[in-house]
Amino acid sequence: MSSAANWSYTATATIWRRIRDADGSDTDGGGQPYGWETPIAIICDYQGGLSAKIGDIGREIVVKNTIWTEYSEARQGDYILIGASSASEPPEEADEIRQVIRFADTFERLADDFALITGV
Repeated sequence: MSSAANWSYTATATIWRRIRDADGSDTDGGGQPYGWETPIAIICDYQGGLSAKIGDIGREIVVKNTIWTEYSEARQGDYILIGASSASEPPEEADEIRQVIRFADTFERLADDFALITGV
């Protein structure tokens, strides 16, 4: 962990990663989801209520939360909850990660930072 992350990432969030097959699909041939990996607690910081709009053509997303972390394994479609949880699957208050943005560790080059953006 970089020294900047050490003092700035003081919150905990829980992430549920979708189980994916070797091709990256999270559903079987019949469209049924595989389920969830064991939840992981990550160290982070966060901001809620951004009004920026992002998305692909034809799909507009209003940002709900942005979570900053050095955790590099989050993917679009995973779920995240600010705070600690041991629930085996995401609770209702967890949010879907809609976009993951990578930022360089400008000062120390130890670990990149990531913005995990959730939408409503």
